[in-house]
Amino acid sequence: MAQYSIKEVENLSGVKAHTLRIWEQRYDILKPHRTDTNIRYYTDEQLRLLLNIGTLNRNGLKISKIAELSEAELNEAVAKIHETTGQTDLLIDALIQSMIHFDEKRFEKTIASAILKMGFEEAFDKLIFPFMNRTGVLWVTGAINVAHEHFISHLIRRKIKVAIDAQLVETNPKTKKFILFLPEGETHELLLLFTEYILRAHHHQVLYLGSSLPVNDLKEITRSFEPDYLLTYLTVPMADISIPSFLQKLSADFPGLQILVGGAQATLAKEELPANCHLVNCEEQLLAAIG
Repeated sequence: MAQYSIKEVENLSGVKAHTLRIWEQRYDILKPHRTDTNIRYYTDEQLRLLLNIGTLNRNGLKISKIAELSEAELNEAVAKIHETTGQTDLLIDALIQSMIHFDEKRFEKTIASAILKMGFEEAFDKLIFPFMNRTGVLWVTGAINVAHEHFISHLIRRKIKVAIDAQLVETNPKTKKFILFLPEGETHELLLLFTEYILRAHHHQVLYLGSSLPVNDLKEITRSFEPDYLLTYLTVPMADISIPSFLQKLSADFPGLQILVGGAQATLAKEELPANCHLVNCEEQLLAAIG
């Protein structure tokens, strides 16, 4: 059974620690356990309960009324909200619960509902990527571990790959050729995969090379494939070279190509981008950059 500190519970649920303490004192909701040294902690069951309480409270039900509900009534009320609304915050809460408890069935139900209501692209744009950003915060604060991140990334990756496999790319006079890759040290490829889906949906040809690719290998590949664009994402600092220096080298090695780059590290270096490099951190910027 996992144990969560009040700070971890705050990060996972979005309920401020101060608010949580007030709820505990006034309404006898979610009384914490205590260690031998009197440090409060919460269990999996308590975290699940708090996520449901937060969902109801954000949807207009007063905490005094929530405190009167039995566990069965609370679960029923939450289920009804999820069935009748498409609010992104609710869906993100559901995904967080599925991640924390390794609940693949709940993940599938939540994603299927979102895709049905929004369509695949909008579901990923408005749900999955905000959820992954939230996951990044949870990772940094220690609220989730490697197993959680790997579990949820695998499920999302599988969804994107199924969608890509279902695509039929019909080229036309506006079709461009792209090489998609992540340089050495970059391993999180969900955004790169989704970019492949977007490009193929707009009838472009994509050579997908995945994560942690030595850039020197690109030279021979570009001679063979003859792309119009290189596209990559830079989310973590590089080990042996600064991001601006890396982009300058990439630009010098491939002066005849347009280089599209996104991610947090690229954004920090946006004032130092070479002339043939363009920042693309969303679908809108991507499509604008390629005309």
